[in-house]
Amino acid sequence: MKAFYTGLACLGMAGAAQAGGIDRSGQDVALIFEDGNYAEIGVARTWTSVKGNDLAQSPPGFPFPYDSGADYGDVAGDFDLLRFGLKYDVSDRVSVILTGGEDYGVDVRYANEPNSLLGGTFAEADSYTLSLIGRYHIDTNFSFHGGLRYQRADGSIGLSGLAYGPYSGYEVNLSSDDGYGYLIGGAYERPEIALRVALTYFSEIEHEFGTKETMDGASLGSSDKTKVKTPRAVNLDFQTGVAPSWMVFGQLRWVDHSQFTVEPEIFKEMTGGGLVSLDDSMTYTLGVGHRFTDSFAASLAYIYDEVDGDSLVSPLAPTHGSQAVRLGGKYTVGKVDISGGVRYTWLGDAKAQTAQVARADFSGNEAVSVGIKIGYRF
Repeated sequence: MKAFYTGLACLGMAGAAQAGGIDRSGQDVALIFEDGNYAEIGVARTWTSVKGNDLAQSPPGFPFPYDSGADYGDVAGDFDLLRFGLKYDVSDRVSVILTGGEDYGVDVRYANEPNSLLGGTFAEADSYTLSLIGRYHIDTNFSFHGGLRYQRADGSIGLSGLAYGPYSGYEVNLSSDDGYGYLIGGAYERPEIALRVALTYFSEIEHEFGTKETMDGASLGSSDKTKVKTPRAVNLDFQTGVAPSWMVFGQLRWVDHSQFTVEPEIFKEMTGGGLVSLDDSMTYTLGVGHRFTDSFAASLAYIYDEVDGDSLVSPLAPTHGSQAVRLGGKYTVGKVDISGGVRYTWLGDAKAQTAQVARADFSGNEAVSVGIKIGYRF
């Protein structure tokens, strides 16, 4: 039975956007396993609804309980993702793959509510990765793959509100920087029953950002470069046929978000700590696919994102885990594959904290992602 996979890379790109920490793409590797020479391009959009409000408390410098009543509205920005890929078979045993797109990102901004605990706080970050991968077939069943990853990233963070005490008004700008890493993995396949188990490790990529730190717009002095790592991750993908035209598929994905820390030199000297720290995440995906005709197949999947630690989180990532359902379909016309789908995500409740004290409550939030991908065999 010919293997088919309808989890759809474009949906992985859109759907992982609300996984633990800063993960947006899920680093899908399905392109590696396409048959023959193949090119694809996909685009996805995620609409988020991440709303929160201040909690009554005594913020730094206030000797009495204080309730600003601030409602921040939607603090997370909607965003688009574009990904592309090319696979070319050099020989019966060797393939070369080039793929690119955004892996990690942040877009958070609190409404600038007067006298609020977190109003005006923001974080923006993007990382764009280009990967060159080779795959070698040892025999019909076993193969391994590996390659180099080039990544460009930048970002900025601003702290504002009564919860930050004397550090309200601090901002840091991290200028664009290039970094390099690698990926390596292997797969076991039995094409006659559409079985595949693939394991892929993605290394961390370290950046040294040129840094500018300010307080209320005034320079804080000379600041050295800030070292930041985009986190390492591991994907375990599997699929198998269970009946004619039916398939079960899934994934386990671990991301070492604790590697992602932002500790600008002057800020660390002032406070003794860093700006951002995140908890590791494990994402579980389980789905079923069905081929209705020779031209059309569809899939349905459930995704559960589990994040370490408790519900006290950074104000710059104010959710804690998630659950989602994803519906996808693929239609083939000659040499062209047209894939698309939608994902609905229930975002986990969380409390944004500073100094390990809950400052704002975020609950009942959600996200909707839509993606489409065009593939061509040549």
